[in-house]
Amino acid sequence: MKKIVCSTEYQIVSKIAEGGMGAVYKAQKMGVEGFEKTVAIKTLLECYSKDQRFIDKFVSEAKLVANLVHENIVQIYQLDRFKGEYYFVLEFVNGISLYNFMDFLNKARVCLPEKLAVFIASRIARGLAYAHSRCDSSGVPLKIVHCDVCPHNIMITTEGLPKLTDFGIARAVTMSSDDSVAGKLPFMSPEQALGKEVDFKSDIYSLGTVLFYMLCGRHSRRTDVGMKEVLKEAQQNAVHWEFLPDSVDDELLEILSTMLATNPDDRYQDTSELAKSLEYHIYKDGYGPTIVTLSEFMQEQMPALYNTADGYQTEEIMDPTPVEEVERTQVMSMPERTQVMSRDEIQPQVTENVDELRRTQRIEGMAKTDKDDNMVFFPNKNKMTRTMELPKTFFKKERQQSRSESSRTAKIINWAKKTAKTMPLPKNDDDFDDKTQIMDDHKR
Repeated sequence: MKKIVCSTEYQIVSKIAEGGMGAVYKAQKMGVEGFEKTVAIKTLLECYSKDQRFIDKFVSEAKLVANLVHENIVQIYQLDRFKGEYYFVLEFVNGISLYNFMDFLNKARVCLPEKLAVFIASRIARGLAYAHSRCDSSGVPLKIVHCDVCPHNIMITTEGLPKLTDFGIARAVTMSSDDSVAGKLPFMSPEQALGKEVDFKSDIYSLGTVLFYMLCGRHSRRTDVGMKEVLKEAQQNAVHWEFLPDSVDDELLEILSTMLATNPDDRYQDTSELAKSLEYHIYKDGYGPTIVTLSEFMQEQMPALYNTADGYQTEEIMDPTPVEEVERTQVMSMPERTQVMSRDEIQPQVTENVDELRRTQRIEGMAKTDKDDNMVFFPNKNKMTRTMELPKTFFKKERQQSRSESSRTAKIINWAKKTAKTMPLPKNDDDFDDKTQIMDDHKR
């Protein structure tokens, strides 16, 4: 037998997510004798499917990453076309995105343990190291760059295995035009934000912003302002080191500052070297977190993700906050990259964005005090019967103080020298993202 020609049928089960590039669906691949396999299908938006220049680059990138087979990378099975529109057939990941996971923890006012944050980053670093080191059949490096490493593109299976997805798509957008750049602004490297040529060191930077985000539950740069301001901070590499909690030790800060260096030459010169540094940090005492540790933490915090036998949908339990526009994948033209608006011009937009941020992060429900004087929150979901025990201060407008001025030593200044500048904390509490869960007075 030399050749098999067949047609494959996919039954769409549900839409998983929709983003700046297209939509992702859960589907069943149908075979003979009732054979079925669960897969994911990622489609492209019509504006991209009709752009032949983009399609050429997209197909080229798809071929480049098609043979990436690694436990920390979501595998691509097939690139195909249906009624003139291209789509990917991908490995289906039974789990949750890092973005939705962190969103859930922030709502519940639970911090992701530091070692688990470093563990997740180390696994993604291993996946990136594998992709960055790939060569063709002649031994020539393929120079694969992800270009969109962010919590939205990191999946965590219910078994606790982190996986990176969406290889090649953002890069294909950037390569398809001389005057555009694609990616998510809060996680974009300075050179990528400036529209410069990028290599694997740009992915290292983006992974650094993801680690920063996991450590403190907020971004390394401001996101409660207009996109022009966020873009400006990305181009200048403004890193708010003071947002990090005091528990982050000097060794981890040194790793993080190397990842977030402004000059790519000051970052890790090999992604596997970064992975080793992260692994040493969590395993130097002879033991550390594993996929089992992460899975157990997820099951403790999100039992509904592991048990849907009660008749409700997993989506209803997680109830993720809608993705803000600034965190969606942006495709910007060259004029937009360099244009900077004045404070007066962006002020109305700032107010609107902050109000929206606060509105979408509220949780509606009923709060009561149990016999042990613990606050118990009953989410306003008809099918939900589980409750979460929360501290008494859960509904008070107060935040944990960030790294205090007294704890900022000369080392912080040295770390900041690797970045463009260290931004001071806002003087007004209203300038902060209001992550306090708010309820109406009559529901208190």
